[in-house]
Amino acid sequence: MKKDTHPADYRTVLFEDISSGEQFLIGSTIRTSEKGTVKGVEYDKYTVEISSASHPFYTGEDRSLDKTGRVERFKQRAAKKL
Repeated sequence: MKKDTHPADYRTVLFEDISSGEQFLIGSTIRTSEKGTVKGVEYDKYTVEISSASHPFYTGEDRSLDKTGRVERFKQRAAKKL
């Protein structure tokens, strides 16, 4: 097997759905600065807007998500790059 072709930092990461509050422990190489605790064990935490726990296709519910501030955040990021 070739060296340095696979991610070396594969570990369990806590993914949290902000829409439903559900949490999932999944193996990942994503780098995060946040920490979260599940059953007394601390994991790196990554926040997602939509997951299978809140997506209307999987839940069968019809709901709209609040996206206020997304345009403003985009404009702020774009202004920093100019």
